[in-house]
Amino acid sequence: MHSAQELVSQIEALTSLPDVYDRVREQLESPTGSVAEVARLVAADPALTARLLRLVNSAMFGYRGRIDSVDRAVQLLGLQQVHDLVLAMSLHAVFAGVRPARLDMRRFWHNSVLNGLASRAAARQAQMASSERLFVIGLLADIGHLVLYQTVPELAAEALAAATHDDEALDAAERRIVGCDFAEIGAALADRWQLPPCFAGAIGTQLRPRLGGEFSVDAAVLSLSRCIVGAEAANSASADAAAQLDAGTWELLGLAPEQLAGIREEAELNLAAYLALFFPTTARSARTPPKPA
Repeated sequence: MHSAQELVSQIEALTSLPDVYDRVREQLESPTGSVAEVARLVAADPALTARLLRLVNSAMFGYRGRIDSVDRAVQLLGLQQVHDLVLAMSLHAVFAGVRPARLDMRRFWHNSVLNGLASRAAARQAQMASSERLFVIGLLADIGHLVLYQTVPELAAEALAAATHDDEALDAAERRIVGCDFAEIGAALADRWQLPPCFAGAIGTQLRPRLGGEFSVDAAVLSLSRCIVGAEAANSASADAAAQLDAGTWELLGLAPEQLAGIREEAELNLAAYLALFFPTTARSARTPPKPA
C-alpha cells in the first residue's frame, strides 16, 4: 500500500515549478511585494511574456488587444491573479516529462481545463470573490490521477477497472487498491509545491466538501465541476449531472440544481479558446459535442 506523500515523492524528480513562479510567489507572500518586480520577473521570460499578453488580451479579460506591456498587464491583474496565471501557464511544461502509457494526456488536459472553467463559472454563479482562482484550483483538481498513472500505473488501471465494472466509486477503489485516492495525492502535491493553503484544502476535500472547513465552499465548487466534466465525457444530460450532487453540496454553494445547465454551457462554450491559451497542442483535439437536453 502507498501513501499520497510517497507517490508525490516518486514523481517529484520529474516535476518542479519554474524559478519564475517561485519568485512571483515570494513577491505575493511578502508584505513588501512589488508589482514592478513581478512585471520585471515575467518580462525576463520572453515565452511567458508572450503568453501572458495573449491571455490578458483574450476574451477571458475583455481588454481586446489594448494591453501591450507586461507592466500594464500586471497592474491591471494584480499580484494574486498574476501568480495564479503563471502557475496555470507553467503546468504543461512542468509535466512535459510525465507521459503515462495508460493515460491519454490530451484527454486529461481537456478535462482539466473544462474542470477549471466549470469551477470558475460555478464560483461566479455563487458570487464568490475568488472565481478566477477557482479556475486554477479546478485545473489542478485531478492532478492526483496523473501522479497515480505515472507512479503505479497497474494499480491505477486496476482501480479504474473496479470502478467501471464493479460499480465502485473510483476514489474508494483507489484507497482499497493503492492505499490513497487522487484527491489526497493532489493535496499532497499542492503542499509539496507550497501553493496557497486553499489549493490543498479544496483539492483534498473535493469528494467530501463538508470536511473542508474554511475551504468547504471551494471544495463544493470542485465537486460540482467534476459532475460537469463527467457529463461532458458521457454526453449526458445536465439534469442527470445535477442529481449526482447531494443537497448539502448545493446548500454550501447557495445554488439550485437547475443552475448547473447554465454553468455547464458557459464552461463548454469557452473550452476551445482556453485550451488554445493554456495547452495549444491539446486544443487541436478538443471537441464540442452537442449538449443533450
